[in-house]
Amino acid sequence: MKPNISNTLHTPLLKSNQKTSYLIFVTFGSIVFLMSMLALIIINQTQDLAREVAQGVSPKSNSYDWTDAMFSWQRTAFHFQPQKNWMNDPDGPLFHMGWYHLFYQYNPDSAIWGNITWGHAVSKDMIHWFYLPIAMEPDKWFDINGVWTGSATLLPSGEIIMLYTGDTNNYVQVQNLAYPANLSDPLLLDWVKYAYNPVIEPPPGIGLKNFRDPTTAWIGPDKKWRVLIGSKKGKTGLSFVYKTTNFTYFELNDNYLHAVPGTGMWECVDFYPISINGANGLDTSVNGPEVKHVLKASLNDKKVDCYAIGTYLIENDTWVPDNPNEDVGIGLLLDYGRYYASKTFYDQVKKRRILYGWINETDTASDDLKKGWASLQTIPRTVLFDKKTRSSLVLWPIEEIESLRISSDEYEGVLITPGSVVPLNITQATQLDIFAEFEIESLTSEANISNDNIDCGKGAFERSAFGPFGIIAIADDTLSEQTPVYFSLSNTSIDCSTTFFCVDETRSSKASEVKKPVYGSKVPVFSDEKLSMRVLVDHSIIESFAQGGRRVISSRVYPTEAIYGAARLFLFNNATNINIKVSIKIWHLNSAFIAPFPFDQNQ
Repeated sequence: MKPNISNTLHTPLLKSNQKTSYLIFVTFGSIVFLMSMLALIIINQTQDLAREVAQGVSPKSNSYDWTDAMFSWQRTAFHFQPQKNWMNDPDGPLFHMGWYHLFYQYNPDSAIWGNITWGHAVSKDMIHWFYLPIAMEPDKWFDINGVWTGSATLLPSGEIIMLYTGDTNNYVQVQNLAYPANLSDPLLLDWVKYAYNPVIEPPPGIGLKNFRDPTTAWIGPDKKWRVLIGSKKGKTGLSFVYKTTNFTYFELNDNYLHAVPGTGMWECVDFYPISINGANGLDTSVNGPEVKHVLKASLNDKKVDCYAIGTYLIENDTWVPDNPNEDVGIGLLLDYGRYYASKTFYDQVKKRRILYGWINETDTASDDLKKGWASLQTIPRTVLFDKKTRSSLVLWPIEEIESLRISSDEYEGVLITPGSVVPLNITQATQLDIFAEFEIESLTSEANISNDNIDCGKGAFERSAFGPFGIIAIADDTLSEQTPVYFSLSNTSIDCSTTFFCVDETRSSKASEVKKPVYGSKVPVFSDEKLSMRVLVDHSIIESFAQGGRRVISSRVYPTEAIYGAARLFLFNNATNINIKVSIKIWHLNSAFIAPFPFDQNQ
């Protein structure tokens, strides 16, 4: 039932020239907030993320009556996605002769998974992309059922090696070699598949369908290149190590690089060094005393991207996690939202490690077929070692995203009392880059330790002493549709508090078939830090970063009313025992104008 809430009940819109505002809200504000938070709590639909048809967005009979205008609004303005049809894993990212290249799993025939080829795009800045012709098609016996995920390796000679998984005519997963037909072509339009593929076949004792996704190779002191391939034995997820000198003949290492019982099939494995004291990324072959190694696996059973930081032992090509209690698959995630099949590469131009990730739809296959497309890639993220926690990564949107900023609005010291919601005077709030900081003012003289069991709970409508509070994105005027991004605390002393960072999608859409979970995670906060978040809003995707990228949550939302000019942005405080003072800056972002490559013009 739609709540009958008049706009007159809202606090007057905050103007951006009000640099300092101390606002006390009357009971009406609390009524509006609580009514909207309790309205339209919809039972989440179970729907699994996918790399195969059976695991994909599932057709359901109770599809919402979407209009063409709604479908058109869902398409993003500055995230990479194909012109049409299905996309999944990012493949073989690299930089060559002035262009960043992105390959990706692509179905040229439909908006659902199948007939997987390699799509191809190039960009000067990883924001403004150009579509190129398909790079590789499933046209050989060793990949006739799919040109699956792979990685690029740049050799010192300047050669480019592409290893990828092929699904054979007998549905066996094998590893194949491809290389550019013409290295002098900046666009790398034509690719040659090695005539004697496959170069690696499943070893004895491994399921023929459980052996995939080769990594970027790295070279050891013995001048041999190493590459990892994900697999499993029983319920134990693992990564094989293969060595080669020429990328046509490989030998299997005696040891796994690593294995973790109970984690199931590892796919899209990634392995790379990070500097524990430096500010730059590292080439994949770097090792040394001030270097740790990240091991990441996409867990096929849970559809999440897990990672751990540890030590790579070059003498036997094994890896040991720094904290066994936070091993791969049982500890940290790269992203605590809708996110999978990620891949990094080393950007030799700006000396940084860049992370791509696939964001699937959470609607239905029938909806995707109607709108003609499915899935997108996140904004590329830089990857660095967290020098404060010393145990995790910090991920942050690449600086090039700032080139899309058109104009900004800024509000300082906005005081939000318990139970209040504050509309901001932001029109067309569908393409935004938001940065917000939050300070806490306790309202009680009692010990400021909550007895509440703090976590993300069932969403932002659940009140506790010290949360939730944050922003509400992609909302309509009455808050009948809304996506809160928020913090919840156990204590007003930040460095002693258990702090959760969350995104609540439960009221993001009135469409019942759309999956609408609550995502979140604990996030470490230090005494010299303010609570802070950065949120990128681009129509149907919201990417949220807490504490400088210490935690990240990617969300998909499909509103039916909070679209186009009806989309609004709010601040809120649903805690009971604290005031929140907010300073927030909001940039409006332009479109990236992603388009086919202009072959009729000079490159």
